Amino acid sequence: MKPQVGIEALAFAVPHRYLDIEDLARARGVEPAKYTAGLGAKEMAVPDPGEDAVALAATAAARLLRRNDVDPARIGMLVVGTETGVDHSKAVASHVQGLLKLPRSMRTFDAQHACFGGTAGLMAATEWIASGAGAGRVALVIATDLARYERLGAGEPTQGGGAVAMLVSERPEVLSLDVGLNGTCSMDVYDFWRPHGRREALVDGHYSIDCYLDSVAGAYRGWRERALAREVVRWGERTPSEQLARILYHVPFCKMAKKAHARVRRCDLEDGAGGATLSPEALDGASRSETSYGTQVATSLGLNARVGNAYTASLYLALVGVLHAEARALAGQRVGLFSYGSGCCGEFFSGVVGEGAARKLALADVDGVLAARERVSMEEYERVMAMPPGEPPQATPAPGTFRLVGIRDYRRVYAEG
Repeated sequence: MKPQVGIEALAFAVPHRYLDIEDLARARGVEPAKYTAGLGAKEMAVPDPGEDAVALAATAAARLLRRNDVDPARIGMLVVGTETGVDHSKAVASHVQGLLKLPRSMRTFDAQHACFGGTAGLMAATEWIASGAGAGRVALVIATDLARYERLGAGEPTQGGGAVAMLVSERPEVLSLDVGLNGTCSMDVYDFWRPHGRREALVDGHYSIDCYLDSVAGAYRGWRERALAREVVRWGERTPSEQLARILYHVPFCKMAKKAHARVRRCDLEDGAGGATLSPEALDGASRSETSYGTQVATSLGLNARVGNAYTASLYLALVGVLHAEARALAGQRVGLFSYGSGCCGEFFSGVVGEGAARKLALADVDGVLAARERVSMEEYERVMAMPPGEPPQATPAPGTFRLVGIRDYRRVYAEG
């Protein structure tokens, strides 16, 4: 019998400042409902230059190891998924290894594919353990990013940042992954990109949404084919997607999850018709089912709505959010997850929530992490966003956190609180 593999524990970190999204709307002369209802946003993380991808990753990982009493000697792999790395060569993973004083006898690397990098790392770690190559050791996977767009641009209200650290092992107390059921869909497209030397990303917004929806359809159908073959789901009174207790989506903005869920439901309705052509009313009305969205998706978005986009960490903030809200009720139930990275690659996978998920989420202290943040004014937001990226403000890191404090001879220097 193959061992179970999945997430044993997790923790997260976010910047210590945030902006209320209604304050941004009013300052930009926009009706607040355009951001709150139209995007599903409430708050937006505002990182300063000291809170880069390395600092957030190290903070999240340190919390995971400390709060779960993890012996660093167990770790045989450290992989970081990010699209906002700090060097063309030196991996964020190597910085984290040094800051946390982790063992030298481990594999370390970064994974980059826009917002898909964290999932690429998670799958690499899962398959490394499932294959037996890990020889009983565990992997530390971190998704860490800062989403930044031009001031006054269309993407401004979808900024944010954060990091999620996950311990992957043969003791998946949080989520046991269905190894081998993954469905993938990739294409060569220019929907979102950030050329070397640019701090802000470029995006073809409407085209990117179309690419996302094409990718979720292809990836979901791939997962469903394998899940049906293994009899994890079946055709019946409920469609295959409805047999998942929850479905979590990559959320560049929260309302994207609603579009994605409608597309997944549409796939089942079209394919379940046995090739018959369904009327537009049948497809449209069923795919927009508020009941399905409210039950399967909405509870996963609470944390994302308060942090904003975090690129690779976005999907895993949704995982933290739904388990924070419902871990005890979801224990033993299967959930689906969809990860999307522009450029593009999408992957739909699934897993069973562990009996220990509620206890592990309590250690993540979701409410405490959010409560420790500081709400800032528009004036402070504008000041922080204008700071040069290589000149972090002098500030003492809060206990248990890391900050970039300077760059000397091109070497980045970090401090621990």
